[in-house]
Amino acid sequence: MGTFASPSPVTSHQSRVTSHQSPVTSHQSPVTSHESLVTSHELTYPLPDSVLIDPEATGTAIMIWQPEESCIVMGSSNRAETAIHEECARADGWPVYKRPSGGQSVILTPSTLVISIRFFSGTQDNPRTYFRKINRLIISALEGLGITGLSEKGISDIALRDKKILGSSIYRKKTLVFYHAVLNVAESPERISRYLKHPSREPDYRAGRKHEEFVTSLRMSGYNQEMDEIRKALSGSLTRNL
Repeated sequence: MGTFASPSPVTSHQSRVTSHQSPVTSHQSPVTSHESLVTSHELTYPLPDSVLIDPEATGTAIMIWQPEESCIVMGSSNRAETAIHEECARADGWPVYKRPSGGQSVILTPSTLVISIRFFSGTQDNPRTYFRKINRLIISALEGLGITGLSEKGISDIALRDKKILGSSIYRKKTLVFYHAVLNVAESPERISRYLKHPSREPDYRAGRKHEEFVTSLRMSGYNQEMDEIRKALSGSLTRNL
């Protein structure tokens, strides 16, 4: 795997993770052959926020990070042959990984921000409860930057008007809850379409639309805030309210 911008882990409720200077190099091999793509669930999740699901972890932690290189990350139930354009991934040298949480496949690039949160819950709440709480905090932070037309859509998306700008998923193990989301700051929907097939399941509001018709970015929608400005706004909102 290539290097990714990696904040240091935190273990206290008050602390947050925003440093992006120390890259992490994974010792896991990326998925490159048809056989290994299909069996990629056997790989350990190797991305920077994997530190948040350490079984010895304690406390709430927030990590907002910008990938330095690009990759494809499949949901836990996805299969490579039905979820991604394998020939394009191989041709372009994009590694493919599988995360522990559900949902559909995504691409991570330097034009996206990843929002990762660990917290603990003694109750088995419906995941929608967590999605609603955290996504509303994200919307509030973005609205504070002057971004309008945001709303919750489907089970776990945030849309800008009627187009998806953020997707999120959750992994649970005992009392640990791990939320992570990808915010599309400036990535092209055409690039998403190059690597990801139409998902096997989709929210009602997608209505069968292709990636190019369904996904947007802050840049495409006329918002030109810098990555650091967005990161700071998100970190402040989440740290104050979680």
